[in-house]
Amino acid sequence: MTLQDIPKIKHTDSNNFFLLCGPCAIEGEDMAYRIAEKVVSITDKLNIPYVFKGSFKKANRSRIDSFTGIGDENALEILAKVSEKFDVPTITDIHEVSDAAKAAHYVDVLQIPAFLVRQTDLVVAAAKTGKVVNLKKGQFMSPEAMKHAVQKVKDAGSDKAWITDRGTMFGYQDMIVDFRGIPTMKHYAPVVLDVTHSLQQPNQSAGVTGGRPDMIETIARAGVVNNVDGLFIETHFDPANAKSDGANMLHLDNLEGLLTNLVAIRKLVQSF
Repeated sequence: MTLQDIPKIKHTDSNNFFLLCGPCAIEGEDMAYRIAEKVVSITDKLNIPYVFKGSFKKANRSRIDSFTGIGDENALEILAKVSEKFDVPTITDIHEVSDAAKAAHYVDVLQIPAFLVRQTDLVVAAAKTGKVVNLKKGQFMSPEAMKHAVQKVKDAGSDKAWITDRGTMFGYQDMIVDFRGIPTMKHYAPVVLDVTHSLQQPNQSAGVTGGRPDMIETIARAGVVNNVDGLFIETHFDPANAKSDGANMLHLDNLEGLLTNLVAIRKLVQSF
């Protein structure tokens, strides 16, 4: 597949990495607009192909009292409004087979969460919608094993798949990115590096995931140097009070500086 398969995506001739970026979860219309407006402005300035990211619900939570969403239809309608208002494609993750067709009415890319990427029925249902399917590599899976997830999409009649690396479990409470996996997985599909989730510190005793946002630029730079096709970055204007994954998100104020540096690195790498 090519980026041109995605409606509304821009700057596809810039030879830049593409960007999946937005809040972890849709918390409301105003917050979604505020983040989208800022990211669209930055990516237009830097000629980065951009897809707005936002989860319409969060099913993979450590505690039952964790925030899971503002209501499926409400959040999905906000994603559709973001797409219309800012003329950008959108991506959201799905957790159940019934989510695939429902979400496909509102967004352009369906994402399979890392914990669920081996769920055959879910992957097939996403592929059969005709949307691009972003397969997040399981924290427990090798890069080589992801060829089977991609093959499920192909066997369902679609060639529209990406693979996203979001780190591998390292002990109980940390993640690590094995950058050898990028060239390996590029044999199967375009590869995205999920920078912010790779810096999660899961399984905390409090039941709230921690993170290392101070290392975001380090991981992102390494991904660009190793020719990743796309980057996934969650951002928020107030991470400390975000309702989900605030501990590892990038502050929105820091996004332009980060992407400016990454675009410069990309140009340098491609000059070799």
